[in-house]
Amino acid sequence: MAEVGALDFQSYVSNRLKSLPDGGREGGRSYAYISDHHTRKAFDMIGPIESVVTASVRLFRSVGKSQLLGHAVKVGPRQFPRVHALAARCADTLGIATPTVYIVNSPVMNAATFGTNDDSVIMVHSALIDHFKDDELMSVLGHECGHIHNNHVVYLTALHYLRFIASAVTRWLMAPAEMALMSWLRRAEITSDRAGLLCCKDLDVSTKALTKLALGSSKLYDELNMEAFIDQYDEMKESVGKYSEVRLSHPVLPKRVIALRHFADSELYRRHAAKGDGGISMEEVDDKVHEIIKVWG
Repeated sequence: MAEVGALDFQSYVSNRLKSLPDGGREGGRSYAYISDHHTRKAFDMIGPIESVVTASVRLFRSVGKSQLLGHAVKVGPRQFPRVHALAARCADTLGIATPTVYIVNSPVMNAATFGTNDDSVIMVHSALIDHFKDDELMSVLGHECGHIHNNHVVYLTALHYLRFIASAVTRWLMAPAEMALMSWLRRAEITSDRAGLLCCKDLDVSTKALTKLALGSSKLYDELNMEAFIDQYDEMKESVGKYSEVRLSHPVLPKRVIALRHFADSELYRRHAAKGDGGISMEEVDDKVHEIIKVWG
């Protein structure tokens, strides 16, 4: 009986991998932006980064999760089951366990993922729940699940503590590690935007969710012209101010929309979302995205 069970389990795993967006290649992560992947591999050889990550994980385990339990509301089958079901659908799409989600009281539309690779939590600000429709919220939760799926979590946690916990006295010591992590995160966001699109399967929904973060006015959402918004990127390219992005943790939003459009043209996404045959390779997608990111990212 044990042998039969083992065979059944192997069959289950094989079938589960085939159901992932890319058929299970590279652990189901072949949608990831290659520059994100290469940068994380480089971190393994940088001593200061490893030290910061180790200390941050230890701090989260001892303090961070207790703070969440005391000041946020945990989502589950009995508490906000609609939000829980959306998170579960995203997790199933990417082939990960359903993450723990918390609602945080905040007027700022945002979501974030912290913890460890084995114990990750997603924090969703209450304003985002109020402004986003369910399919848009799925794109956001899929984005955060993408961080978990691609083992971003410990680095996100490290950057959080570096930026918001470190004192003024120690910040200058940590500046090189902070800059390295922020440069990586701008690339990791491209990967996670793709995960969000894989989860909601609608480019218009995912890009509208991104532009809502920029706009923030429910009275104006229906009047937003996406092409005019993207044109802002062309104006930025002519400005010296474009170099200010090196101090940001995320690429500017017009760049993220353009990068996501390139991914939507991929054979991988078109097959997953049942958009028909054709599409470009992930290598071609990454080449196009790199032309956007490398300008000043």
